[in-house]
Amino acid sequence: MTDDTHRASLRAWLDAYRRAWPEETAVVGRIRALIERRGDCLLRTCFDPGHLTASAWVCTPDAAQCVLLHHAKLDRWLQPGGHADGDPRLAEVARREVHEETGLAAPTPFHWNGALVPLDLDVHVIPARRNEPAHEHHDVRFLLIAAHAAPLVLSEESRAVRWLPVARLAEFTAEESVLRLARKAAQWLGVDS
Repeated sequence: MTDDTHRASLRAWLDAYRRAWPEETAVVGRIRALIERRGDCLLRTCFDPGHLTASAWVCTPDAAQCVLLHHAKLDRWLQPGGHADGDPRLAEVARREVHEETGLAAPTPFHWNGALVPLDLDVHVIPARRNEPAHEHHDVRFLLIAAHAAPLVLSEESRAVRWLPVARLAEFTAEESVLRLARKAAQWLGVDS
């Protein structure tokens, strides 16, 4: 369950995100509504309309290389991430998922204006399968920095995991939400994209 302390922390992240990306009030509003309406929004069993997840855009300090994995179930190249499973510390959830899915042990979280602020928010539909109805993932995405030389380890959830040149990203995915992560990371890192 999401108690008042956890809700306050999640609200603070949303407020900081709104300051960083003021043009994205609609997605902030959708995620805030989920947090306010559903005490179980951190659990994967919350299907109406969905639940919080966390992911990370992992890139080099110059934003020239990124880590993507080829998701086995979804058959797409995506950033690492996953379910919160009740954990309100979404930045830690993102780091845990990066470690589990890529083997990277300690990428450095990027702080915008001195604070840990999500790089991106995205709400997307997950199709129905097995015993789960179609539902939404309200994904809170963080920017993590790692050295390009850091070795990667393939997890059982993926078909491949790779360091990719961001300049070639469109060869691997047409997902606007993934391409947006690259643009936003370049902006925050002060790199021309």
